[in-house]
Amino acid sequence: MFNAIYLTQEAGLTHAQIRLLDESELPAGDVRVRVDYSTLNYKDGLAITGKAPVVRQFPMIPGIDCCGVVAETSHPDWRVGDAVILNGWGVGERHWGGLAQQARFSGDWLVPLPPGLNSRQAMAIGTAGYTAMLCVLALEGHGLQPGEGEILVTGAGGGVGGIAIALLARKGYRVIASTGRPAERAYLAALGAAEVIDRVELSGPGKPLMKERWVGVVDTVGSHTLANACASTRYNGAVAACGLAQGMDFPATVAPFILRGVTLYGIDSVMVPKERRLRAWNRLALELDPALLEAMTREIPLSQAIAAATELLAGQVRGRLVVNVNA
Repeated sequence: MFNAIYLTQEAGLTHAQIRLLDESELPAGDVRVRVDYSTLNYKDGLAITGKAPVVRQFPMIPGIDCCGVVAETSHPDWRVGDAVILNGWGVGERHWGGLAQQARFSGDWLVPLPPGLNSRQAMAIGTAGYTAMLCVLALEGHGLQPGEGEILVTGAGGGVGGIAIALLARKGYRVIASTGRPAERAYLAALGAAEVIDRVELSGPGKPLMKERWVGVVDTVGSHTLANACASTRYNGAVAACGLAQGMDFPATVAPFILRGVTLYGIDSVMVPKERRLRAWNRLALELDPALLEAMTREIPLSQAIAAATELLAGQVRGRLVVNVNA
């Protein structure tokens, strides 16, 4: 028997509760994982609260991330006792996820816990940090180098934004953090932000082209913010878009892309091939300062995760929430 957050739907309303389940109820898969830690991401908040149709079938155990130890396996790549990470692949949406003490997955979805990280640190990073690294890899792949100009990070107070700041600053980029929480200036500066701007500078309707400022952008917000970020990107710059906290719309023109040669990279974290996953996780283990990671992390027990999902969507959570599913 194991505890899990269990989602059901009735008359279009999502109901979340902590429920005791039997191992036999787990979905099909060739690897069973004894979960140590999970985490709360924005998508998990949407699933638990029902604020958006993230969950594709009910009942569902949410949680797009988890880290733990292989307890049972028939997959050739894994042995009992292996420490593994799960991100994405529709888990927590179509397949029971990681906000539980036990989980069963396809072994093809798992990656090994990199040397230098423990399971708690891996979930402090979670999909948020993994997505941040995918954004950094996109900007690097575009050819952007430290010293060429500023990098804007929007939604800087969230998990993706905070880890993106820490990664980029450590590599020598001058990072501009955009946030709607002025009280977080000292926190963002400690992560490595050289300057903090109010999100209102970017969140309203703007012009097709604006004054060139940053050479690169990590955007977690979407909508007008993304449009204005693109309109302010310098010639031949790059924008990595990975979030939609403000909205899924993109009220922009093609002007930045045609007249300034700006490139917009869409960053998906769910279906990324294993080779890129391994590259991202190995880079995170090497390049993310453990002290900074701890500074942006708060641990909660599984019993508090349902309430915390509402706080997360309300913008009341700084950085990362790690869920100790066994506490």
